[in-house]
Amino acid sequence: MTTTANNATDKPGSLPGETLGTVQLRHQLTNEIILVPTPSGDPNDPLNWVNGRKYYIFALTCLSIFSCNICAPGPSVAVVDLAIEFFGAPDDPRFLEWVGKIAYMFTGASLTIGIGVLFWVPLAIKYGRRPVYLCAFSLLTASCIWCGVAKSYGSELAARLVLGIAAGAPEIVAPLTITDIFFLHQRGAVMAFYNCALSCGVGVGIVIFGLVLRMQTWRTIYWICTALTGLCTVLMFFTFPETAYNRNRSTFTGDLPARTSQDLKREQLDRAQEVEALPYAPFVTTYKKQSFVQQLKVLTHVYTDESLGLLVLRPVVCLALPGVLWATLINSVTIGMIVVLSSNFTAAFQQAYGFEAWQSGLTFISTIVGSLMAIAAGGHFSDWMADKLTQRNNGVRVPEMRLPALIISLVTGPLACVLYGVGIAKRLHWMCAVIGIGLVNFTVVQSNNISVVYILDSYRPIAGEVVVTQAAFKACFGFLLSFYTNPWVEQSGYAGAFGAMAGIVGGVLICFIPFYIFGARIRRASWRWPFIRKVAHWSEDREVGE
Repeated sequence: MTTTANNATDKPGSLPGETLGTVQLRHQLTNEIILVPTPSGDPNDPLNWVNGRKYYIFALTCLSIFSCNICAPGPSVAVVDLAIEFFGAPDDPRFLEWVGKIAYMFTGASLTIGIGVLFWVPLAIKYGRRPVYLCAFSLLTASCIWCGVAKSYGSELAARLVLGIAAGAPEIVAPLTITDIFFLHQRGAVMAFYNCALSCGVGVGIVIFGLVLRMQTWRTIYWICTALTGLCTVLMFFTFPETAYNRNRSTFTGDLPARTSQDLKREQLDRAQEVEALPYAPFVTTYKKQSFVQQLKVLTHVYTDESLGLLVLRPVVCLALPGVLWATLINSVTIGMIVVLSSNFTAAFQQAYGFEAWQSGLTFISTIVGSLMAIAAGGHFSDWMADKLTQRNNGVRVPEMRLPALIISLVTGPLACVLYGVGIAKRLHWMCAVIGIGLVNFTVVQSNNISVVYILDSYRPIAGEVVVTQAAFKACFGFLLSFYTNPWVEQSGYAGAFGAMAGIVGGVLICFIPFYIFGARIRRASWRWPFIRKVAHWSEDREVGE
């Protein structure tokens, strides 16, 4: 296989920047999975936590993402009600202008989500995940209350912008949490649930809030959001420990033997509850398990000596890395499908089928179905495919091995656009357009999961920075696209606009073929570029052995 032939000698445990995702994942003699990163002997090491604790942390992470994505769009289904309350009656000739101003509250929040991650993630990298989660959710809860009590347009707009800044943190810190507690061979499956929670939040919010507005005012939506984010804040404080961990250099320089999943299971059964000696190190080190009170501490360590300025600048430079740029384009164009669709679906279903606003909102149930179906296609299937290719490559894993699974999205992405655009334009049965909506979310979850895990595997020590690159670019792209969507649809028609979108999505996704063949070579060549060496190369205290 071309992508692995030149890298088969790489070992998990090389010095910083040498592996770039190429690791020995299966034992050449026994074919057992080798644990990457190599866990330490410390019971406080998140990689050593029992599975029940890991999956609870993961479930709470998904709940936090889901909550943020319900709050971020908020009462977007109540644009008319908001315009009436803050400006005046719909019979005023300036009413359409007022509706446009109300739209700024939602597009502006989308933009501040992208801006916010530029400072949230550097803080999470340097000071840990827990303080960022707690600060962000406290701010998010407060901003939801502010949105609910705002009496003027200016106050509501300011509250929405602050809400966007707070809501961006969990979306971006969550992949760091996942890579902190799960091994390389587990990430595809768990990241699929993460992307599903990320995608379902918007769809569930539109469906539920559309029904709420039939009986309550738009302010009730913010009280629901306040309750949800407040619950997350409390659970985070009492049950969410710090997952960042400073790994002793001996865990990735080859001083420790490779450990398999069976080794870890045996060690967890034998491990004492409070104190454990590291039995396989060249010297004996005693670790003491943290108490519950110690785990409640908000600030625990400084996890890297890298400056905050460098951590803020690195995501911008990382966009020049070909693999990161391509993954970012996948993220942006697939999210672009949702932006284009959600900006006019209410008017589209009203014109084509006579649906009321709440009935149009119910069509987004298909987004939930599509997202859930994509968990298997984007997670388990991509892991299975990567594992099969790893076994054929003498147990050596390279990040490109999961890319062939994108062939599914290469079919469903363009098909979704065609079904929705042609279905609305030709007034085919409404199920045609609804299936298109569901396939849009399926494509978003499946393709984004694979592309995100691909760059996480490639640049694991700077996972935070490369994910920020995606999020910030996506937010800016979505913000700009929201201004041109309706004129585009009016000029080209639904069939023409979504036909063009189908071509764009297909063109970006089909690039998985050259990346599958040449990705490893491109990644190593670009890693030697002078400006990449200066900014993107990480310090040794960021190394985790991948």
